[in-house]
Amino acid sequence: MKNSKQIISLVIIQLLITSTNFAQTKLRFGKQEFELHNVTGSVIKFQGENVLKIERDLHSLPFDANRLEATVDEKHYAKLVGIDDFENGIIEVKMYSQIQDPSPYPPAAGFIGLYYRIAPNDSAFESIYLRPKVGRATSQIFRNHAVQYFSYPNFKFETLRKNYPPGSYEGSAPVALKEWITMRIEVNGETAEMFINNMKYSSFIVDKMLGNVKKGGVGLYVDIATIGYFKDLKVIKRAYKAPKKKEEKQDGI
Repeated sequence: MKNSKQIISLVIIQLLITSTNFAQTKLRFGKQEFELHNVTGSVIKFQGENVLKIERDLHSLPFDANRLEATVDEKHYAKLVGIDDFENGIIEVKMYSQIQDPSPYPPAAGFIGLYYRIAPNDSAFESIYLRPKVGRATSQIFRNHAVQYFSYPNFKFETLRKNYPPGSYEGSAPVALKEWITMRIEVNGETAEMFINNMKYSSFIVDKMLGNVKKGGVGLYVDIATIGYFKDLKVIKRAYKAPKKKEEKQDGI
């Protein structure tokens, strides 16, 4: 009888530990609340104002430099609570990226950005993020990797580079580490446009997103070796707007 009680107690303890591991921590920042998925988060004073500090949690979601496709662009983000039906509209945020010191991954480029149309069970989402370290590189080839689109789980960055023409889902943007960047994404149907620092014209266009989930949540993204600071997140939902007819192709000179 005593052994049976001990076994039951051990089972209960194990269940409590398991449920704790799967539970997502919530963090309030001003009037917004965020659910932390495989990231650590805190509200800190940074450059004289309160900001949300986010870093990837390598204990809950390990990273392997020899298995990039399997261990990056994963479920590591801070999800905005209260919005689960974003389909079309505008997402805007101010963000600041720096590399951890020491860095657990020397090639890290300050990966920071947004997830959107996140499925309720985390099974799928779309993303556009930045690599600020190469935004002002002296090589155009490096600059062309400053912006990345991907669609989880089937179209992460390595798959897109291997299977699509160069530049299909990557591009350049005037960004850098250790400076505030205003990133605005306008989502409409299968397309998404990214604007940087209130510029009139977009820096990057996704002609055709690849995900199957058409509406869902919104989240703040950081990846390996990145410290991300965020503020002023805005989400505006809009109805789908039919695109204008493409202009007829003009002959070049």
